[in-house]
Amino acid sequence: MDRILTLASLVQCASAQAGDNATARVRDKLRYVDPLIGTSNGGNVFAGASLPYGMAKAVADTNSGSNQGGFTTDGSNITGFSSMHDSGTGGSPSLGLFPLFPFASCANDTIDGCTFPKKSRSVSFTNESVKATPGYFALQLQTGVTAEMTAAQHTSLFRFSWPSGNAARPVIILDLTDLSDSRQDNASISVDAGSGRMTGEARFNPSFGQGNYVAYFCADFRGGSIRDNGIFVNSRGSADVKDLTISRSINGYPLPGGAFIRFTDSTPVLARVGLSFISSEQACQLAESEIPNFDFNGTQSTAVDIWRQKMSPIDVSTRGVNNSALTNFYSGIYRTMINPQNYTGVNPVVDESTIYFDSYYCIWDLFRSHTPFLTIFDTPAVVQMVEGLLTLYKVQGWLPDCHMSLNKGYTQGGSNADVIMSDAYLKIKKSNIDWSLVYEAVQKDAEEEPYDWCCEGRGGLDSWKALNYIPVQDFDYKGFGTMTRSISRTLEYSYNDFCISQIAGGLGNQGDKEKYQRTSEYWSNLFKADQTSLLLNSTTDTGFVGFFQPKYLNQTWGFQDPLTCSNIDTGDSVCSLQNTAGETFESSIWEYSFYVPHDQARLIAAFGGPRTFVRRLDYLHDQKITYIGNEPAFLTVFQYHYAGRPALSAKRAHFYVPTFFSPTNGGLPGNDDSGTMGAFLAFTMMGLNPVPGQDVYLITPPFFESVSITSPVTGKKATIRNVGFDPSYQSIYIQRATLNGRPYTKNWIDHSFFLEGKELVLYLGRNESSWGTHTRDLPPSLSEYQF
Repeated sequence: MDRILTLASLVQCASAQAGDNATARVRDKLRYVDPLIGTSNGGNVFAGASLPYGMAKAVADTNSGSNQGGFTTDGSNITGFSSMHDSGTGGSPSLGLFPLFPFASCANDTIDGCTFPKKSRSVSFTNESVKATPGYFALQLQTGVTAEMTAAQHTSLFRFSWPSGNAARPVIILDLTDLSDSRQDNASISVDAGSGRMTGEARFNPSFGQGNYVAYFCADFRGGSIRDNGIFVNSRGSADVKDLTISRSINGYPLPGGAFIRFTDSTPVLARVGLSFISSEQACQLAESEIPNFDFNGTQSTAVDIWRQKMSPIDVSTRGVNNSALTNFYSGIYRTMINPQNYTGVNPVVDESTIYFDSYYCIWDLFRSHTPFLTIFDTPAVVQMVEGLLTLYKVQGWLPDCHMSLNKGYTQGGSNADVIMSDAYLKIKKSNIDWSLVYEAVQKDAEEEPYDWCCEGRGGLDSWKALNYIPVQDFDYKGFGTMTRSISRTLEYSYNDFCISQIAGGLGNQGDKEKYQRTSEYWSNLFKADQTSLLLNSTTDTGFVGFFQPKYLNQTWGFQDPLTCSNIDTGDSVCSLQNTAGETFESSIWEYSFYVPHDQARLIAAFGGPRTFVRRLDYLHDQKITYIGNEPAFLTVFQYHYAGRPALSAKRAHFYVPTFFSPTNGGLPGNDDSGTMGAFLAFTMMGLNPVPGQDVYLITPPFFESVSITSPVTGKKATIRNVGFDPSYQSIYIQRATLNGRPYTKNWIDHSFFLEGKELVLYLGRNESSWGTHTRDLPPSLSEYQF
């Protein structure tokens, strides 16, 4: 399908569902959830059966180069059906553990007639057969085998149906492998001769972090009569052997191995797979308790009920919008609840009663939209996630910036769990969270350097405290990490400190509040006021002056082209975690120049005032220097608010949606990043975009005539209503507004809007107005606005 939909295809003058009823609402939100959005074009979305934040995630796996979420719709073949996945990640694929693979028959009706190795057994599927809905996934292989799957919290349930008239006897194998072929030595599996139960474990590597982990499984089968069972190694199997311990092999690729079960007839077979990080015994207990009777329809029905309840807080008016817009919106919301995953009670790290979440890919992404969205949409889950982050702090000594599969992940920038903690503290501080422990954890990020800051905390703190910036080519003998990203780390550390100051102030620690507000201004030490920017490989000046630049230990300036690693840099620039990478992470100095979320007033002044600030933002977007498929672009869409031009934020929002977000398989502009893209889309269409880490939501008109959000905390319903709503989106500029019936001129609101169930009414027109443009109407800034 085309990635980009035209504006006309996303809206229409009258919705078939709504008719002429201006108050028509969505009756069944699950009708508008399409899990296949983002399964091609690098979205890397998990499309299978899962519960919200569930551990069990069942889907077909393909041999695509973009199979991080397991299943893809890019024409790749199926290699198996596995029960654990992440969603929207980049880098190496994660999980995809212990896949099952069904054979309608084996050549010559012998077990060795089956093709065991993953690389050899892959088979295509019928595109038209793919069905994906919350809690359910199905497709038909070209062999005629139909695979359906659903899930409970820690257990997957598969149903395999065989081709009609199949005279041979079907076979199912369980493979001791994962998506990225990372299995280590001494994986094992055992088969019970009578029941066919398979139990075992294997050690794997995390996809974006240190160390390794052991996962356990318990697979049971019901349906057809068992003919025999046994184990296989490489391309041979035997029913005479029931136990296997297998090495990785010596050639870098895991030696194929696992178990098989054969059946005597073509009766559909149910396969139940329980999962644990503790033991196979626990995996069996969980499977038996969660899906005791192999009831596929009942398990699916329960999953649907859970998803329907989870999707209930947000209602929109359907007048004037068609199914495409509704699917875009609600599918984005759905994707926010795939990761992180709740591993409470099934991990060996803490006791079974201690909250433990994992699959944080990565907080550098999540803090910008994902977690702030869940704060208004599923507050109890965010409370648990914060408790889970504190669990990691208590166990490991540091808050993570990235974490997966019981292991520390690589830090991409700053200690951005500080931002999540600040966001949560300001919005949901009336909870059972230990905020004093939160403050201890975030303050440790600012004050103590870990030995291995690749994966926790911050590096270069001696230079930070002495020079008040992170130097390029820093001398750091206390801790170790990739010695790059000096500019983006300085900017992120600055904002991290501002977030810490907010928690300090809220807890009554005025001294620390003032201290961290001061250190939050260190970003200015890398601002080179006379730095110009030329177009790449050109002598043509972009016309703007004043950019961040790297600075050495001796306080002399270095140089990085402000457009290096921008969206228009087509060279070989590297801005990631490589030793040879630049001084910004995953983006350019041009884009990072706007990343001072706490002091936009001072930044605007440094740029030469609001008019120049607006022209720079326009240039950033119009010249495609930024790319909405990467998270640093998110806030730049709405930063016009700070210069008193909220109408231009609305204009940009209506460019990026639907140009880069559409309800198609390839409808995402980049990796979904565990629902971060989905949350950005949902926020944008709702018309309230967060400034993460602050109690600020920037106001733009919703893409619907009205949006209502029921607070999970208070049960009160907040509503945003457009008067003069235009389904063609020509009238997208706020002329005036009221809040609870009173005139409202600020271009932002705070979280009390949701908790107290307020009503924001926006009166729209086709032209920019003076609403939200005066200095008194602008969002908070650490410095005072000078215009």
